[in-house]
Amino acid sequence: MDKTYKIAVIGLGYVGLPLAIAFAKKYKVVGFDINSNRIAELTAGTDSTLEANLYELSAVAKNRDSLKGLTFSSTLEEISHCNFYIVTVPTPIDELKNPDLKPLLQASAMLGKILKKGDTVIYESTVYPGCTEEDCVPVLAEQSRLIYNEDFFCGYSPERINPGDKINTLTKIKKVTSGSNAETAVVVNDLYASIIEAGTHLAPSIKVAEASKAIENAQRDVNISFVNELALIFDKMGIDTTDVLTAAATKWNFLNYKPGLVGGHCIGVDPYYLAHKSEALGYKPEVILSGRRVNDNMGKFVAQKVVKLMVEKGKVIKNAKVLVLGFAFKENCPDTRNTKVIDIYKELKEFNIDVEVYDPWANKSKVEEEYGIVLVDAINTTSYEAVILAVAHKEFAKIDFSSYKQNGAIIFDTKSFINRDFVDARL
Repeated sequence: MDKTYKIAVIGLGYVGLPLAIAFAKKYKVVGFDINSNRIAELTAGTDSTLEANLYELSAVAKNRDSLKGLTFSSTLEEISHCNFYIVTVPTPIDELKNPDLKPLLQASAMLGKILKKGDTVIYESTVYPGCTEEDCVPVLAEQSRLIYNEDFFCGYSPERINPGDKINTLTKIKKVTSGSNAETAVVVNDLYASIIEAGTHLAPSIKVAEASKAIENAQRDVNISFVNELALIFDKMGIDTTDVLTAAATKWNFLNYKPGLVGGHCIGVDPYYLAHKSEALGYKPEVILSGRRVNDNMGKFVAQKVVKLMVEKGKVIKNAKVLVLGFAFKENCPDTRNTKVIDIYKELKEFNIDVEVYDPWANKSKVEEEYGIVLVDAINTTSYEAVILAVAHKEFAKIDFSSYKQNGAIIFDTKSFINRDFVDARL
């Protein structure tokens, strides 16, 4: 097998771009994306996801020689000379919470058209166990008319990108690797080991590597659902969940998870991939799906709790003005994919409440296009009947919540972020 790495990274979002930059420090890399606007943005040295280190991006883009460097393209012909293709496209769920493999299969069909003998395709997109070889490989083989594990080879190395995290970055997180046969597995592992400072773990098969990714996020989802359910119970008891967790955490082996909204492209999505495969094999997973049900209802709970508090204080609900702080799925990050703040917004609107949403990180045009919500440019301190802190962006620490309190606003804190003296309720 040819070990000369000529790499194309397919998909330049939160996962693909940092990967392309890291590889381009040592190898010749083409970053490919079907979105020509994204290519233009990156070529100009900017990144709307805020995941890339712009200094590193500029360095690898300028320092191009015969052995390393990074170029960008949306033209298939410009990646046809590569021999390693790393697929980092999204794997979302549809409205019925079933896996949506369209981006993954479209990328596979596209690559099949340029696949050559000796080429290797590595998938990083999160999937259910078996997806790479059962769903993607047949598409590659059909389009290329090449034979799997004779003419072309595959690997799987699940992404572990944590959007907005500038400490646990790509090269500092241990990487799981795998290959379609023993030789390919070693080549794939060596490729990643050359850039991952934290080291690699070579899984015994592609299916094991796929499963490891699926359970990483399913485990976290279930743990958070437990404390979210506790928050629902303790609310009825009239005790503060954070106080309970703080007390329980004094035991050495207590897992100190926090309640909250569970959205994003991983934790709120990946368990459905695992559940889908499990059900296809005849077993309905009880724990995984029960955790999903609890977490998916937290936004509605927050909105309804705020309305109840407003009623208790004699406020008129219809046309009341409520401020929601934050729309991204997590703090200090512009990523709004699968944000559960939308559930708070929709439930409040069901009560004919006038909802304003403010998020200094989120892209206003994307939010309006994808969710139909126009984010406000600024907030005031006088006209809100309630304020809900949904995301703990660092900018919100500067807000004078005492002024909202003095003006009679209900304040609900989903993140235990605000000074407790000003908060009416929190998760």
